[in-house]
Amino acid sequence: MLALLHTSPVHVPVFDALRDEAHPGLELRHHVDAGLLERARREGPQAVSDAVLAVLRRAVGEGARAVLCTCSTIGGVAEEAAGPAGVPVLRVDRPMAAAAVAAGPRVVVLAALESTLAPTAGLVRDEARRAGRAVEVRTCLVDGAWACFEAGDADGYARLVAAAADEVADADAIVLAQASMAPARRRARTRIPVLASPGPGLAAGAEAVRLGLRAG
Repeated sequence: MLALLHTSPVHVPVFDALRDEAHPGLELRHHVDAGLLERARREGPQAVSDAVLAVLRRAVGEGARAVLCTCSTIGGVAEEAAGPAGVPVLRVDRPMAAAAVAAGPRVVVLAALESTLAPTAGLVRDEARRAGRAVEVRTCLVDGAWACFEAGDADGYARLVAAAADEVADADAIVLAQASMAPARRRARTRIPVLASPGPGLAAGAEAVRLGLRAG
């Protein structure tokens, strides 16, 4: 079983649909705690480290073989808790970051939430170090997008993110920093690759579960 740690309930049907499409038979268990993101925005991601570990331990107690954190703001904190949790803990955006580095040295990170910019840019640089590649990371906050998200205006949210992607120039890859931004990928008209995290992130989580089952 793969547990997913979300900070918004909107992710639950998205990952259920991805599972049905690409990983039939994979059991998912969702843990949603919007308060984690709210506190991380106010006090910094490390402020929620104990709370995140508590969620991870609860997931393991329920039978999780691996945990996938779908929130980019607290993804690093979740990864750091893998040792105490006792199972692999993955951040949904790491495979996306690796793909961005592979695409070329010029990466633009788009985010709807300011607290996501630094963690995602840092992740891209981390993947570049792992790959032994040089990378230039630029970041851009999409004005008005988070207000649309909070208002439940999914169409307006995706439209603003896609428009921001279409304005990017001189880049080898565009990274959509938050999982909730994924629908904008289909709307963007740019020829620059636009990368979203849910698909490759869930694939990595599914593989971690398979490896755990084989090891067990």
